Amino acid sequence: MSTRSDGRRRGIAAAGAALAGVVAYDLVQRRHAILRNFPVVGHLRYLLESVGPEVRQYIVTSNNEERPFSRDERAWIYSSSKGRRNTFGFGTDNEMEQIEGYTIIKHAARPLADPAAGAAGSAPDFALAGPKVLGGAHGRRHAFRPASAVNISGMSFGALSGPAISALNRGALEAGCWHNTGEGGLSTHHLQGGELVLQIGTGYFGCRDARGNFSLEQLRERVAEGPVRAIEIKLSQGAKPGLGGMLPGAKVTAEIARVRGVPAGVDCLSPAAHSAFSGPDELIEFIELLASETGLPVGIKSAVGEQTFWDELTARMAQTGCGPDFITIDGGEGGTGAAPLVFTDHVSLPFKLGFARVFGTFARAGLQDDIVFIGSGKLGLPANALIAFALGADQVSVGREAMLSIGCIQAQRCHTGHCPTGVATQNPWLTRGLDPADKALRATAYVRALRGELGRLARACGLTHPALTHPDQLEIIGQGFRHLTLTEAFEYDPAWRELSPARRAEIEATAGVPG
Repeated sequence: MSTRSDGRRRGIAAAGAALAGVVAYDLVQRRHAILRNFPVVGHLRYLLESVGPEVRQYIVTSNNEERPFSRDERAWIYSSSKGRRNTFGFGTDNEMEQIEGYTIIKHAARPLADPAAGAAGSAPDFALAGPKVLGGAHGRRHAFRPASAVNISGMSFGALSGPAISALNRGALEAGCWHNTGEGGLSTHHLQGGELVLQIGTGYFGCRDARGNFSLEQLRERVAEGPVRAIEIKLSQGAKPGLGGMLPGAKVTAEIARVRGVPAGVDCLSPAAHSAFSGPDELIEFIELLASETGLPVGIKSAVGEQTFWDELTARMAQTGCGPDFITIDGGEGGTGAAPLVFTDHVSLPFKLGFARVFGTFARAGLQDDIVFIGSGKLGLPANALIAFALGADQVSVGREAMLSIGCIQAQRCHTGHCPTGVATQNPWLTRGLDPADKALRATAYVRALRGELGRLARACGLTHPALTHPDQLEIIGQGFRHLTLTEAFEYDPAWRELSPARRAEIEATAGVPG
């Protein structure tokens, strides 16, 4: 009897020691934030993930359900960010002819050679620079050509954790792209070497006086702190257009308060509208003031609602020759911020509709070549990004997809402060699980993979750069097997996307594959 008892005790002790070993390993390893934050229990997620395709044969959820990003979309991002094989087998599981709005990319009869033909795994990193010089049309002192046509969108320190911001900035440095600060100000986490676009929101965080008004002196100080290459004035964003925002006081730590220039522990409000200007004329004056004082290209970011603003802005730019150097259009389906459901579901146009309307407004005035157009709003997936380029975008910015690349699991708890992966929280225990050095490698790999797939898609269409894609090269499936090219669907004048030989040669010179 005692022998059995001793055996049980030894077995329990061995199991306890093994469990303690797993806990210890989980707490010190740095590759998986889930395991660092939830030792032992976190392994269940990876087990379920590994057998997911087999289990889903008997469970109703398909690869294209779950939103905002489907299982297939997340799988592509995760595989790409980890440098693993991101190809899929056994054909598509999409009912291509029956999905209204489904996009078809029409490949060329004589595509360009794929430098990775015959190679397994991820596409090579195509060196896809921005096809236009940012600030060149308006003669800004520090005009420049962006090194990458794929960049990281604005996500504020406060909404995202310090380690997450650090990982994204380090990743941007290695990927050779820029990193937008978001409206929460410029923190030390942004200063890991990656080039920056400094975003100014309605709260003027980081560049405000004691009363919360815009301060040009504070802006100069922020620009001098880091490698700021451009300034973006945020009018609105896809997650909550026309609403403003609120960072709860519980999230306003002493560090965030210092960066934003607000009291610690107090709700931090972003008003719905700017106080430094009102209307297109004053907006243009404000842009020219910032450009004159800093020498930097200055642009705007906005979701698209009523058309009058864009008509008036275009008319005044045509008359004065002044205005934004770039325009970032955010789709209503985009955005990382928390908002009332009715705003996320119903306020502002989705990206394709919004971008097409704005681009068409400027194209009718003959201004499309004077502005760098940037697309944002779930464009971190290759097919979506190519649509943006075909409609006239010169660059795309990625937000939530970049979050997924550094560990986000789409738990959709961003607004609660309890993000389990440490990406969208200020909880010290949860943020400690996110290792910036490791996650930076994943952000880099993801950006390179997206550029690689865009390069491959362009070459399949007989082009060297996705910005050369014409809207006639993509079709959208409608009901009853009807189909429209993007030119037809969005009522584009074909001349808007016709390029002169010189312009085409300029774009082709920005594309290449590193040796």
